[in-house]
Amino acid sequence: MKKETTSVRNSLLLLLTATIWGVAFVAQSVSMDYIGGFTFNAIRNLMGSATLLPVIWVLGRTKSTGAKAEASPAERKTLLTGGICCGILLCLASNFQQFGIKYTTVGKAGFITACYIIIVPILGIFLKKKCSSFIWIAVILSLCGLYLLCLTPGEGFAIGRGELLVLICAVLFSLHILVIDHFSPLVDGVKMSCIQFLVCGILSGIPALLFESPDLSGILAAKIPLLYAGVLSCGVAYTLQIVGQKNMNPTVASLILSLESCISVIAGWLILGQSLSGREILGCVLMFGAIILAQLPQKKAACNTCIS
Repeated sequence: MKKETTSVRNSLLLLLTATIWGVAFVAQSVSMDYIGGFTFNAIRNLMGSATLLPVIWVLGRTKSTGAKAEASPAERKTLLTGGICCGILLCLASNFQQFGIKYTTVGKAGFITACYIIIVPILGIFLKKKCSSFIWIAVILSLCGLYLLCLTPGEGFAIGRGELLVLICAVLFSLHILVIDHFSPLVDGVKMSCIQFLVCGILSGIPALLFESPDLSGILAAKIPLLYAGVLSCGVAYTLQIVGQKNMNPTVASLILSLESCISVIAGWLILGQSLSGREILGCVLMFGAIILAQLPQKKAACNTCIS
């Protein structure tokens, strides 16, 4: 019963993550009117890292009264390794996505990015992370939902520069999910999240200074989108992802996180008054159905094969 309660809690944390990311598309789009992509990713990630410092301090003081307050050198090394690996992958994925959107439609970008729901289980096969038939059916169902949601009839699907960049982004996000799956049970999730943002912010800042011209006026003009993307999308959502993925099947996690695309459409409808077509509503229904299917209780033997 305790394991089922933990699974439900983790699923809700990942759903909240997807919700924050879905709404963040608005902030990401608005900020590009004032600052460059590298500058945006550098500032938002450094803000995310700074946001977590007081959280780590409070948690550290709370744990200091416990039996084990000091981490061993091996644990610190694992934490640093996990944070650096996640930070590098996050930096590459977010920047490939940022610049890929410039050369393709938002619908295509959203569909290709969310294709990590099929890339994760495929990569998981090589890592001996098998999934039950129910989860594979949910993956296919979700992929169909994303197609209906993100691509319009007659738009075509030619692979150009933008599509290629976003496809690379999807592969990198898949690797990011699998790396989190490996490290999250071993380290403090909040600390690893803080390190990954710091690494991502520094690495994004280097090309920002070399190829872009960040200025204070542009940054101040984009302050509200940056605050949302830095504090909520980075500081809160990515930390929730790390905590929520702990001891959870990465394929199921990727399915829940893929609701980001669905929620972004719903947010556009509720916040910006953008209408939803019948095709898009059907896509949302299929995606929500896929998540429910993936969460249904399965035979014990099948569930035990989900995580190696």
